[in-house]
Amino acid sequence: MTEPSREARLNRLSFRAWRRGFREADLILGPFSDLHARDLTEAQLDEFERILQVPDQDLFGWIVGREPTPAEYQGEVMAMIQAFRETAHAATPAEVRGS
Repeated sequence: MTEPSREARLNRLSFRAWRRGFREADLILGPFSDLHARDLTEAQLDEFERILQVPDQDLFGWIVGREPTPAEYQGEVMAMIQAFRETAHAATPAEVRGS
């Protein structure tokens, strides 16, 4: 069986990031995926994919700092997501929309 193309993988990850079933997580992970996934290395995409397999409540708690991120998930991509959330949270609505 052949590996999926990078484009197919990015599309699948974007879908999973935007449609988690937990709106608060969708609103962080979806925009993160849209803005950063194409620039991630294959190893970083592996990490992102593994992060997206975590149950929503746990993952959201780690992203917002409500609970500490377990060592096995606290890597480069999780740090990027946490920083993205901090930046997006601090932005004004006009900055988020790009106005």
